[in-house]
Amino acid sequence: MENDWQKSLEGMEKGYVRDLARLITRVENRDPGWLDLMKRIHTKSGNAHVVGITGAPGSGKSTLTNGITRELVARGYTVGIVAIDPSSPFSGGALLGDRIRMTEISNLDGVFVRSMATRGALGGLSLAARDVVKILDAYGKDIVLIETVGVGQDEVDVVKTADMVLVVCVPGTGDTIQAIKAGIMEIANIFVVNKADREGADRVVNDIQTMLDMSSAHGHQKIPIFKTTASTGEGMKDLVDSFLLGLESKEAQKGWMGERVKEEILGLVEKEVARYVRLKWDIKGGLDRTVEEVLARKLDPYSVVEEMVAYLIN
Repeated sequence: MENDWQKSLEGMEKGYVRDLARLITRVENRDPGWLDLMKRIHTKSGNAHVVGITGAPGSGKSTLTNGITRELVARGYTVGIVAIDPSSPFSGGALLGDRIRMTEISNLDGVFVRSMATRGALGGLSLAARDVVKILDAYGKDIVLIETVGVGQDEVDVVKTADMVLVVCVPGTGDTIQAIKAGIMEIANIFVVNKADREGADRVVNDIQTMLDMSSAHGHQKIPIFKTTASTGEGMKDLVDSFLLGLESKEAQKGWMGERVKEEILGLVEKEVARYVRLKWDIKGGLDRTVEEVLARKLDPYSVVEEMVAYLIN
């Protein structure tokens, strides 16, 4: 490992926040040497619990994350927060900047907040975000919260990283059923009906319960539903009690870890293969020429992919 990486790693191990932030930035940018760093980080990780917080836009995920963090800190836990924001179509960076929305809790002792972009990840979570979770784990955080961007039913990648997923719903949107069905519904370990001081909160709870009762995917599992008003802290204690109890379940951990490692390996392989193919094609403009031939209908994308896969296999 290069000296600058080693120096930052040593600083992080001593608890220096500046070195932690620097390592995260360099890994997120995939600077040369990031892979060697992550090999070292992996041996130091594996102690933190990871909780995903997802749901439709406007459901109050940031406020809920703030409330959960305050409750955890009050109980003596250290917390890392990875706040995922939409990617700018121009710079690829985060559009919203959750540090602004989380200024208060970022100043609490034992709390570190990192805002990240999806970087075009269709499931709402980039591979770099998973690496950041592991870095925060190695840094010594007890619990890492991932607040996802809220892209809708397809935002299910968080389940590949988190030990537990909270799906947040809100009354008064007019599309409660649409917001919680399909993929999003199936990844929930706990449902949270936030902004429960609004009219219609009980109806949302009933709608979710009805869908759970009708769902064969959950079988006999009982998925808890909590009502919260994150802006006032109402319901936070019971919610945190519930997911801490679930996180401590040894039996549940057996199912989590194997699937997480499997998804991590496959994700890294897919990303590295794609990077290798792009590099090979970019040499002497090979990719550009292939694109021109496809546009001219001299080649088709399917044959191009078939040829490249055969090349990689052989």
